[in-house]
Amino acid sequence: MPQANAKLNAFPVFMRVEGEAVAIVGGGEEALAKARLLDQSSAVLRIITNAAEAELLSFIAATGAVHIDAAYEAAHLEGATLVFAASGEEALDRRVAADARRLGIPVNAVDRPELCDFFTPALVNRAPVAIAIGTEGAGPVLAQILRSRIDRMLSPSLGALATLAASFRGAAERLPKGNGRRRFWSDFFAGAPARAVEAGELSQAHDAAVDLLVSNAPAAGHIALVGAGPGAEDLLTLRAHRLLMEADVIVYDALVPEAIVAMGRRDAERLPVGKRKGCHSKSQAEINALLVELGHAGKRVVRLKSGDPLVFGRAGEEIAALRDAGIAYEVVPGVTAAFAAAADFELPLTLRGVSSSMVFTTGHDLKGNSLPDWAKLAISGATVAVYMGRSVAAEVAGRLIEAGLSPDTAVAVVENASLGNRRRFHGTLADLPSLEARADLTGPVMTIIGDAVAGANFERSEPLAAHRHEGVASTAADGVEQ
Repeated sequence: MPQANAKLNAFPVFMRVEGEAVAIVGGGEEALAKARLLDQSSAVLRIITNAAEAELLSFIAATGAVHIDAAYEAAHLEGATLVFAASGEEALDRRVAADARRLGIPVNAVDRPELCDFFTPALVNRAPVAIAIGTEGAGPVLAQILRSRIDRMLSPSLGALATLAASFRGAAERLPKGNGRRRFWSDFFAGAPARAVEAGELSQAHDAAVDLLVSNAPAAGHIALVGAGPGAEDLLTLRAHRLLMEADVIVYDALVPEAIVAMGRRDAERLPVGKRKGCHSKSQAEINALLVELGHAGKRVVRLKSGDPLVFGRAGEEIAALRDAGIAYEVVPGVTAAFAAAADFELPLTLRGVSSSMVFTTGHDLKGNSLPDWAKLAISGATVAVYMGRSVAAEVAGRLIEAGLSPDTAVAVVENASLGNRRRFHGTLADLPSLEARADLTGPVMTIIGDAVAGANFERSEPLAAHRHEGVASTAADGVEQ
């Protein structure tokens, strides 16, 4: 059982190493790993070995590290701030550790915790911000796993933001203590200055910080139109995850799984605005108005849309409303359902010599009297990804065959693309109408049509032909947004 009052045996500190010598004894992989770690700092590396391997020599040449090409002697450690025994030889590492202690220099012996005065952490570097993860030498692999998770959470621009913040410390000290000063820093790190730094607009970030300092007013609202991907949590982008962790309000569609919504801040307000075929909890106009209202209230909002917000997600209407209202916004792409469905089938959407173009469309595009322009591309060999097409599958197939596409053209169908409960079907364009009879398909359905589909992996899919029924009527809804 974990101990509630467990105490650390190694206390974490940050040592000043700017311009100081750090000695590394060894010429192999262990020494190179430590050299690469220390090269993230401004220390002067002193590498002591007369048996340096080629990769370490290349590192020394590239970085300008000091190389003492001689058999190790205790005198080589003098003047160092830290020492690393990384020879891979126990006897030599013990000798280095003993010499370092005699000289009063903290020492780390690689993979020999009993010889260590300190442990090197797994490091997340956003200089001048650094996050160090240590396990007192008990679990280096665990430390690396944690480092990877934390690294994904932090914006690559965090270091630049921290540097900008340092330049405003003196000016911020002139603000009244308490709420005013806290509000400035909160809005600095989560408002317009942070967004401008992430976009690479450093001068704009500086101006935004000055505006905050002068007005000391609450930050303006910001709306992020975020693609939630096809459903699997691990297909969410790193930027989408960071924004969810910063959001005051999460506005999400019906097809966004609860597991993804739950990745946001625990105290964020969650507003469902689900839209499925024939079942709209809010109209698009009401959603537009809600986003504008939240923006005017100074909220940081994530508008979660299934897949990619710019692919059949009505993002254009929301962008227009926000632009007209003067609300700041950004668009964060997501993995669209067509890509997830193709991955589920190991299906190349483009294939050299077979298909060099593709079309994203909805089945409802074929319901008019005239054939849409993209149908000509399908006939000439383009791969066609059909969203929202299950309830009009027969019409899609009939119109394409009538236009000249071969009934034998390969078809792949995926329900719940990317999720563990996905179902896969394969067949031909002639088999496609059977989808309309499948009342058991209640999740979103993605259909991919084209000659490139023949290159898919059909081992774990069911044949559409087994469910072929001619002239069936539409049954259950697609389960996708309209």
